[in-house]
Amino acid sequence: MENDSGTGLPASIEAAWGVRERPTKGPKPGLSLERIIDAAVAIASAEGLAAVSMNRVAKELGAGPMSLYRYVTAKDELVSLMEDTAFGPPPELSTGHDWRAGLTEWAWAIRASYQRNPWSLGIPISAPPITPNQVAWLERGLHYLRDTGLAEHEKLSTVLLLSGYVRNDSTVMVAVYRSFETSGAASGDEWMATYARRLAKLTDRERFPALRAVLDAGVLERADDPDEEFVFGLERVLDGVETLVTRRS
Repeated sequence: MENDSGTGLPASIEAAWGVRERPTKGPKPGLSLERIIDAAVAIASAEGLAAVSMNRVAKELGAGPMSLYRYVTAKDELVSLMEDTAFGPPPELSTGHDWRAGLTEWAWAIRASYQRNPWSLGIPISAPPITPNQVAWLERGLHYLRDTGLAEHEKLSTVLLLSGYVRNDSTVMVAVYRSFETSGAASGDEWMATYARRLAKLTDRERFPALRAVLDAGVLERADDPDEEFVFGLERVLDGVETLVTRRS
């Protein structure tokens, strides 16, 4: 699709922003960008991101594959719009929050979005956020840092650091649960206990004294509560940010 608006963005992204008129007529009556995105999200939610293709989406909509290209010119565009739609806009600001409480709420909201849409964790990060909801999430994170005294580049780096932590934690948790589900173990505790026993047989106290101390303490004999693990990491990240905020103040 030709782009003449000056943003340099694909027309489908501009349409999501509302700066370009969306096609109202096409080879398939009733076809729209919203319907295409919703169909793709439904496929990803049911079968994973790898199942999404232009042909598959067209089939779900009862349309010819070429008819989709009137609305979105490439799968990469479609995937970006899928992610934007799945995340939706950020939640409303809570009143009376300081920066730390605000960013904590923000991080939990992002985590919840990943939990609702685990397929989105498979989308490579190839560019800064440019779709409307993703930019709104960025704005919300920066908003909480407005009175901290941090320089603008430090505010942006803080938001990127925190969002990176949330994404990494979510990615690990999804991978762990998939491994558990395919292991045949009766519970997460059983799965971890088996891992601990194997590790104990493979390691000796001279080469791995620190790890053996962890094993001796029984830390690896039960599955960690994912919420507790998330809180621990989130608090440590925010502790570091707080040190920087205090220094700047």
